[in-house]
Amino acid sequence: MDSLVVSIPTGSHLPAPTAELIAAARGLAARDGGTVAVAVQGRGVAQACREAAAFGADRVYSVAHDALADPDADLHLQALEAVVRQSNPSVVLFTADSLGSELAPRLAHRLGTGVVTECSSIHLSEGGKLLFTRPVYGGKAVAEMEVTSSPALVTIPPRCFEPLPRDDSRQAEIVEVAVPVDVALRRARTLELRQEEVTGVRLEDARIVVSGGRGMGDAASFRYLEELAAVLGAAVGASRAAVDAGWVPSAMQVGQTGKMVAPELYIAVGISGATQHIAGMGRSKHVVVINKDPEAPFFQMAELGVAADYKRVVPLLTEKLRVLLRG
Repeated sequence: MDSLVVSIPTGSHLPAPTAELIAAARGLAARDGGTVAVAVQGRGVAQACREAAAFGADRVYSVAHDALADPDADLHLQALEAVVRQSNPSVVLFTADSLGSELAPRLAHRLGTGVVTECSSIHLSEGGKLLFTRPVYGGKAVAEMEVTSSPALVTIPPRCFEPLPRDDSRQAEIVEVAVPVDVALRRARTLELRQEEVTGVRLEDARIVVSGGRGMGDAASFRYLEELAAVLGAAVGASRAAVDAGWVPSAMQVGQTGKMVAPELYIAVGISGATQHIAGMGRSKHVVVINKDPEAPFFQMAELGVAADYKRVVPLLTEKLRVLLRG
């Protein structure tokens, strides 16, 4: 099955989620000897194209244009449509970020095909049908979907697939694509891009996340979580309630309207487990909940739960881990 992965770097390097999508595409290709292509769109994409090859692409479409330096959906859509019509893939994979989530349905409309959003896995049925699964009802159920037209377009959140080991000796066919980008069709103009300042581990990239909610009580109490995170090499997150209370900045929010995370370990402290929050961390592999309310819904999905005051539990946990990790 021939796949096309869409990659839109914001700098010179390949975005980490692209490597994950290449791994997903390689899994599909392994079933029937298909190919994996990557469309790298932006300005100065040579390095990102080489990295796409290193992570497993068979063919890389280099779509370099000064107008594609900004994350402008109108302009990227023009370029991407040209690449898809040229490459004729069976499935097109997008990262489920703000740009990918806008491009996929708009491209599907132009191609007259179907799209599945927020897909968490891809597999073939016994009859050879390509099936996509996605969480629904805030992660309480999983829907299995099929796209009956071609190509099938799908958006995939980060951390659903493990990237293949990088091999810089690996070669791929590089196809330079001159696409018609009509800047007159741009309906929005980027005035300024601000890079979010991050100290420590980025929330979206963290293997361990420690989050706090309304049960923390106040902003000062987040120091307990910061100390625990420092010991574990983790990132600190928060529920919407904590953000709305003004205790932490919105950049720390995990949830449907915040950051989507999928760490190896998610530690929730003082969070009840509302559907909105679960939607942002439901793909975590292991979940630990600390909450003084034993009836908190979050306990239903916890692998380990502690019904107690976090001010008694977290400091003891932090100190014990500090001793253990020192060896």
